Amino acid sequence: MTEPRRARLQRGFAGWVVVLLLFGLSCAAAAQAQDVDPSTPQPETTVKTGVRIDMPVPMSSDAAESLVATLIRINASAPVGQRVTVVLRYPPDSVGGDETEFESALRLARAMSGNELRQVRMVSLVEGTVDGHSTLPILASDLLIVGPNAEIANAAQGEQGEVDTIPLIYQSIAKRRGLFPAAVVSALVDPELELALVSKVGGEQSFAAGATLDQLRADGGLLGEEVISASGVPLRLDAKQLRSTRIAAGLVESVDQAAELLDLAELKRENENAAIGEAKGVLLEITGSIASGRARRWQSNLDSTLSGSSDINTWMISIDSIGGNLDDSFTIAGWFASPQPPLQTVAGLVRGEARGDSAIIALACKPLLMKPDARLGGPGAQSIAPEDVVRYEELIDQIAKQTKRSSALIRGLLDTELAVYRYTHQKTGRIRYSTEEDLAGDVENPDAERAKWERGERIDLSEGLSASEAVLLGLADGESPSLEAASRQIGLPATPPVVADRGLVRLVERLGRNSTLSFLLLFIGFAAISAEANAPGLGVPAFLAIVSFSLFFWMKFLAGTAEWLELVALSVGLICIGIELFVVPGFGIFGVGGLMLTVLGVVLMSQTFVIPHNVYQLNLLSKGIWLALGGAAGMVGGFIAMRILLPHVPMFQGLIMEAPDAEAIDEAEKLGDFGHLMGQSGVATTPLRPSGKARFGNEILAVVSDGTSVSAGEPVRVILVQATKVVVEAIEN
Repeated sequence: MTEPRRARLQRGFAGWVVVLLLFGLSCAAAAQAQDVDPSTPQPETTVKTGVRIDMPVPMSSDAAESLVATLIRINASAPVGQRVTVVLRYPPDSVGGDETEFESALRLARAMSGNELRQVRMVSLVEGTVDGHSTLPILASDLLIVGPNAEIANAAQGEQGEVDTIPLIYQSIAKRRGLFPAAVVSALVDPELELALVSKVGGEQSFAAGATLDQLRADGGLLGEEVISASGVPLRLDAKQLRSTRIAAGLVESVDQAAELLDLAELKRENENAAIGEAKGVLLEITGSIASGRARRWQSNLDSTLSGSSDINTWMISIDSIGGNLDDSFTIAGWFASPQPPLQTVAGLVRGEARGDSAIIALACKPLLMKPDARLGGPGAQSIAPEDVVRYEELIDQIAKQTKRSSALIRGLLDTELAVYRYTHQKTGRIRYSTEEDLAGDVENPDAERAKWERGERIDLSEGLSASEAVLLGLADGESPSLEAASRQIGLPATPPVVADRGLVRLVERLGRNSTLSFLLLFIGFAAISAEANAPGLGVPAFLAIVSFSLFFWMKFLAGTAEWLELVALSVGLICIGIELFVVPGFGIFGVGGLMLTVLGVVLMSQTFVIPHNVYQLNLLSKGIWLALGGAAGMVGGFIAMRILLPHVPMFQGLIMEAPDAEAIDEAEKLGDFGHLMGQSGVATTPLRPSGKARFGNEILAVVSDGTSVSAGEPVRVILVQATKVVVEAIEN
């Protein structure tokens, strides 16, 4: 083939490849555009907001520790010289205060009234009935606001142990704040005490209880009295009594009215707000597979936002992942669940799916929002065994405590064999999700504890949860239609900027998840190999093949599904195919083995596992196989285009190598024909083992023996002539 014609061949092939690449990139860009939420910067405004925390009733020791940690974190992140208003809300359906442990309530009350929360203004908002030791944190508040149905009742309810020191502790906590009179506190703790609102000489009104009330009556210094609770009757103070006696600062009918009363623009749920004061955040996109390299890069990028000069206080995590590495997922989850100052909030949005081990990353975010069609949990890229979940049980409990989610439900999402049930407390109606083993916990009498709960249906977590199901179970905090809407829900003025990372890396990661572009790269690569086989010598097709396969590997590598083992399999497979095409033409072991290795490399680059263990992984495997086989079909397509189709298109006829002239070849072979030597005898001039030389008359020719060894000088006879090939045999004496 002449050099100009070869150049035209390469230019024509390159032109078609460029067209295909542009088409693939346009398809990928269109697909990505559908996923990108508007993020046009909008003016930021600073508003005076407070934090609302829904109080757990009854309150366990874990819940108390979590509340204290949250309050300390809010205090540490408060603007210098300003106090942050935190409203502890007791909702209208609060029940079970009699089950609150005294030590738990005391731990929270001491923290609230101590010096470690100097920059926090504590407000209790009571909308329902609060009794038992759940009343103690109310006494430790700076301010009390009540709803129309509010009631504070019998603090001693449910107390069965030694109670001698409890009244003293209640008095000590109440004295630090001065919100509740000492007489009210005494009657609240001791139902045997009579409490009355008395009017003294001079018009002064005050509360009196027990012996003090009896003494005032005996002295005759009372102008009047109103008995609030008789002796032996537990004290119950309703909203009107609390307001009329000025224990409560106001009577409100909603959270919005409470915010207005406190001179706040808004009360945001704890961890649902991005920051106290001005909110500023960054966005991290966790997409595709979870891999060690990607996890380290995410952590490094997020760490850089917390430098000394940065004012970032919120991380927004956008999740659309199939998982892939349980250890890395738990490392990230443990990090997200306990944000350290100046970071206040790590919020999450499941935009597509959070399958397999990536679910724990989503569940570590608080708040967690989901798009209506999103999926949380279910089979993912890595198969999780029950023993893997047991290994991380302590960290799961810690994440559940920090995010106030059910530990059993979290474990059930990871271990689909775990049976999680819905339990209802027979006395209080409280709902709890637990396994049978966890229900009694570490209590002294497990049978008695189990008797308190009525077991309901088993929660099906095998295929994950939809957004509505996750919200219903308390694993998600709400739904959001877009990233921009989610950003506003957590208190950010607009969609935050993407965390610092090279734009090219993010683009390639997105393209790596586009199956159309992956197929085109493979098809072009194999077609280029086929074209190079039809135009011997390294040229444009070979270069395009190298570029196509390199881009394919780079995309899969950044997407977290390709490592060096997959690269070795793909490279060795392509080398074997090259040997079969250019070195030993045909279709033998190099061709078959090379094709198998290439398919194996492409399949492994499309997944994070080797052998599928669930239906989801099996689907990924089948997609990878079809992708590899479809790309390999490019070899057939390239051959057909170069040999059959293009010769019939006038504008491309000059790009095709001309077929060899059979008659010219036959004539050339005849010019070197030694057929006239057939049957003649001669002498071997060199040893024939089996090739060498022999003399026939005056001619010395290269000959080949019939397989026997012939020494120099021995007579030989020609037994076969094929064009220029002469076969001889030794002549026996």
